[in-house]
Amino acid sequence: MAKPTLTPASTTSVSRLPVTGSTDNVAANLAFGIYSRTEFLQGAKDQVAYVYKKLGGDILDIELTEGQVYAAYEESVLEYSYIINVHQSKNALSTLLGSKTGSFNSDGQFIGADALSGSDAGKISLKYPSVQFSYAKKIGQGISNEIGLNGYDTVYSASFDTVVNKQDYDLQGILTNSASLDPAPAYAGKIGNNRIEIKRVYYKTPHAMWRFYGYYGGLNTVGNLQTYGQWADDSQFQIVPVWHNKLQAKSFESAIYTRMSHFSYELKNNRLRIFPMTQTVSPTTMWLEFTIPNEKQPWEEDDNRVDNVIGVNNMNTLPFENIPYIKINSIGKQWIRRFALALCKEILGQVRSKFTTIPIPGESVTLNGPALMAQSKEEQTALREELKTILDEMTYTKLLEQDASNVESTLKVQERMPLPILVG
Repeated sequence: MAKPTLTPASTTSVSRLPVTGSTDNVAANLAFGIYSRTEFLQGAKDQVAYVYKKLGGDILDIELTEGQVYAAYEESVLEYSYIINVHQSKNALSTLLGSKTGSFNSDGQFIGADALSGSDAGKISLKYPSVQFSYAKKIGQGISNEIGLNGYDTVYSASFDTVVNKQDYDLQGILTNSASLDPAPAYAGKIGNNRIEIKRVYYKTPHAMWRFYGYYGGLNTVGNLQTYGQWADDSQFQIVPVWHNKLQAKSFESAIYTRMSHFSYELKNNRLRIFPMTQTVSPTTMWLEFTIPNEKQPWEEDDNRVDNVIGVNNMNTLPFENIPYIKINSIGKQWIRRFALALCKEILGQVRSKFTTIPIPGESVTLNGPALMAQSKEEQTALREELKTILDEMTYTKLLEQDASNVESTLKVQERMPLPILVG
């Protein structure tokens, strides 16, 4: 019996990677469609030829479509952008904390008014930030808050009248009751059950100006009673730096406050005890400054203070878009090609894993799907680690260490150089 002549409708696989791609087909096959510039379209087209050659397409058919290669190329660019932006966040987060963030769409691109910020050259992710020590300033502000020097807690001021022959005063109760006065003080309605923190208790002491500058308040007179003496006639003048006068004035105020006040106090559990017990001659009004520690949450701010609370607070809110493709240099583009190839191997491995063997007349063909998938995973992991390792060696801190090492090495070399001899 004669063998029949087979005339199949097709002699090639339905899904077969072509030798090269086409820029006209790139945009329609992308998963996200973030990149649309000519440079990206050309790079995706060339990736098809690269994958075709690397996977032996001229020897054996590759069960991939050109659209899958384009999608893998786009994913590789996004992965590169992700790793680079994470690296830059390590460099810039401390400086950018509290600064303005942005609004992003599902692709991670600026939207609305933020999208109108300018061309690729104006994108923050491409800029070299100035060092502002934002986090260090926050820590410093917390320390200054504890010592009462321009901190983040609002310092309130209040006063109360002393009572003759009364030595103890409940400041917490006095402030709570005075909150209902008319007109209401600034702290009205804010104390509640909160325990106030007393920062300072004082009463007004005599001014030191007449003691320091003279009876006429310093008119035509520059005084210094400690070292230079004091005079002011028509023929002699004493030149003393202004800062010197100010320091001495503060010294006199402190001396009067300490040595001539005749009163002192102790403060326990916000209860004030005045020494000695107030008599007929006494400070009639006592003043105090205090804060309400639990008045607001750490992320809240006062109505009269703008402290950049709404803004960058971690890596998630940094105003970083996907890196523009045209700004990625040759180093990055080669990494992208290699990573896209690894992704294509993974896709091809998944396709070939669906059929472990294919029967043919008198034999069977075993496909290498599992091997391709394992190889792809290893290559992707290796490429990520390679890029991260390189970037970790290029953080701003590492660059400073390298510069310091270069300076030290240069100095050691120069120490061995003979000094030139000057011949006159």
